[in-house]
Amino acid sequence: MAPEHATGRTRPSKPQKQQRTQKRKRDDVDVEQLAQSVVQLDPKATFTSFSDLPLSAPTTAGLKAASFTTLTDIQAKAIPLALKGSDILGAAKTGSGKTLSFILPVLENLYRAQCVGADAGLGAMIISPTRELAIQIFDVLRTIGRKGHLFAAGLVIGGKGLQEEQDALARMNIVVCTPGRILQHLSQTAAFNVDNLRMLVLDEADRILDMGFKRDVDAILEYLPADRQTLLFSATQTKRVSDLARLSLRDPEYISVHEAATSATPKTLQQNYVITPLPDKLDTLWSFLQSSKKSKILVFFSSGKQVRFVYESFRHMQPGIPLLHLHGRQKQTARLDITEKFSRAKNSCLFATDVVARGLDFPAVDWVVQVDCPEDADTYIHRVGRTARYEREGRAVLFIDPCEEAGMLARLEQKRVPIEKINVREKKQSSIKNQLQSMCFQDPQLKYLGQKCFASYVRSLHVQKDKEVFTGLDKYDLEGFAASLGLPGAPRIKFLKADAEEVKRRKNAPREELRGEVEESESGEDGEEGGVKAKSKNGVRTKYDRMFERQNQDVLADHYAKMIKNDDGEAVDTGKLDGEQEEDDDLFDVKRRIPAGGEDSSSADEDEDEPTAPTTTIGGAKIIHIPGAKEPLVLDSKHREKMLKSKKKLLKLKGKGSKLVFDDDGNSHQLYELEDEEAFRARGEASEQRRTFLEAETERVRAVDVDDKLVEREKKRGKREKRKERERVEAEAEAEAKADAKADRAGAAGGEEEEDGLANFLADAEAMDDDGSGDEGGSDGASEVEEQPVKRQKKWFENDKARERTKRDDGGDEGREIETFDQLEAEAARLLE
Repeated sequence: MAPEHATGRTRPSKPQKQQRTQKRKRDDVDVEQLAQSVVQLDPKATFTSFSDLPLSAPTTAGLKAASFTTLTDIQAKAIPLALKGSDILGAAKTGSGKTLSFILPVLENLYRAQCVGADAGLGAMIISPTRELAIQIFDVLRTIGRKGHLFAAGLVIGGKGLQEEQDALARMNIVVCTPGRILQHLSQTAAFNVDNLRMLVLDEADRILDMGFKRDVDAILEYLPADRQTLLFSATQTKRVSDLARLSLRDPEYISVHEAATSATPKTLQQNYVITPLPDKLDTLWSFLQSSKKSKILVFFSSGKQVRFVYESFRHMQPGIPLLHLHGRQKQTARLDITEKFSRAKNSCLFATDVVARGLDFPAVDWVVQVDCPEDADTYIHRVGRTARYEREGRAVLFIDPCEEAGMLARLEQKRVPIEKINVREKKQSSIKNQLQSMCFQDPQLKYLGQKCFASYVRSLHVQKDKEVFTGLDKYDLEGFAASLGLPGAPRIKFLKADAEEVKRRKNAPREELRGEVEESESGEDGEEGGVKAKSKNGVRTKYDRMFERQNQDVLADHYAKMIKNDDGEAVDTGKLDGEQEEDDDLFDVKRRIPAGGEDSSSADEDEDEPTAPTTTIGGAKIIHIPGAKEPLVLDSKHREKMLKSKKKLLKLKGKGSKLVFDDDGNSHQLYELEDEEAFRARGEASEQRRTFLEAETERVRAVDVDDKLVEREKKRGKREKRKERERVEAEAEAEAKADAKADRAGAAGGEEEEDGLANFLADAEAMDDDGSGDEGGSDGASEVEEQPVKRQKKWFENDKARERTKRDDGGDEGREIETFDQLEAEAARLLE
């Protein structure tokens, strides 16, 4: 009887491995010894490498795998203090390794506290101002912690389903996040518990604590426990007491390794600025790209609409360098893809906003170009920090308008930023204004992007806080800037003072007052353009009225009309009631409407100097005498009144016009004009003029006829020459074919060397006949070639044998003498069938 444990195998099986659940907490680690080493650590000592610090084995393995050996200045001073649990305010130049300065303390402090597993809860929260920077921090955390650490870390930045993040947050020990998304989870995710939070890290802390994130950060701090360790890192650190009080910092240690340095930027960074008027910025940028096609360039703009317009326009003109664009309105997947492409690229140009100005590490960036002046010196420092990282060389250039030069240089001098002025070579600079104007004329969408670009840039100038740098919109050449974008004129800016006051007045005015203004505009009393279309009876607009008033909903819709000005330079009135639409005039299309007169007439589309059509009233019906019309127009119904708005219908009332032609000098005249009778009689009697005219025309026709005959004769001669050449070529080809056949027959007969005299004689005779030696024939003396007999085509029901039999029955070959060897073979083959 086989034992119960037998498996039926002929050879012994491997011993089954014991299934053992992995423990989340490391019991085999001497945490007490590691904690004792941290207590004995002297923060004031000098550390040069990571091996000098009391780090755990998993962290040491992760640093070794990532090839991190030597400590930077900020790391040598910040990591020991953070390991001992102190709150830190860390400030260092861009590219100095601030990310590792808080990643290592987070891993080590949670490792010693054994904050591992879902039951331990959230132990550390790292907040970043942008999604791209949060992804970069998470990559560094994963690189260092994947060699043995068992923490559950997650990235919460949005862009994915909220439910997926809610399910994962309950198991996380470390979370890297952005302020808006983590606040949403704190307020909506019930299983997200932060009561056991030990560490809070704010990367780019000055940006997170400013007005852009102030409300979100204050709300997040309300959820977090007060007894926590807080770490703040940035290249331009904040020292405001109000910010430190908000974060509940306990005796924070301020670390600024480069505070005594002569420059706030890396020494390997060469910084320059160019005095560039606003209308010349795009020309200078295009010329710069043409001269730097083998470089990696990062270009900063003030707004996303500027980024999109410049990218779309430059992409059509093909500068010869790969172009990318990145702004905050793009989807998360697109932003990640663009960031990855630019990181891998060797030669590329990225148009971006300040969304990539902080913390992002793009490898080997050669140039940082700031087309628009930054809002302050701190933003400038963060922008130029994308190049010259980790002691690499880099260059930065800033385009400054003449009115911004004095104020911006003073701000940079206060921040200890060395910058040098350079000039643009006029011979190297090229203008692209004509190309942009042509593209905007051909592509309405690009024109619309240019208008939004103009409005967004002007708005960014208008809302700047530092009025010593941005002195006012009147200092800028806005008309020239609009022309440099390819626009026919400066679009309407509705947030300026005059427009803003008008919008505010209309917003707060009673509805009846606005209705009265519209009625006055329709009646022509105020003389302003723009008005609301006439309503249906009793002032009620039906669904049919709304249906016929619908407009195109693409880029040329209602919001496009708000940016257009009329011929007088005044903004078009876009005030509407109950969703009523206005009529949009095209750029080169002039529409006129002849008013009916009276209280219901509208003069919105009339010019002041334009004469109005005379109007009379008979029996309650209005009669309008339209110039050029045979009969007056009687307005006895609403339908007839609508004819006044249609130019096509008014043309039907007028007679047919006369056709004009233009002479060489550009003067117009009738197509057929009658000569003056006196001038006609002065030249003589009519019969004499008729006879003279006929004689002149006869001579002209005779001369033309002679020329036509010469041309026709030349054509005939050319055709004859072509026909002779074609027949000669065919004859030569046939002679060569016969000669080849004769040679083949000679070889088949046994290779006899003696020639067949009869065959040669017949071949020569045929060749002479083909050459047309006879001169008989046509009038031009050319020899005529005898036509070859036409070969009868085979019928659809005949095969080759039937065709030969038919020919034999018809006597086609009978009575014909055998003259050649080919004919002899053919006759023998026929008889053998």
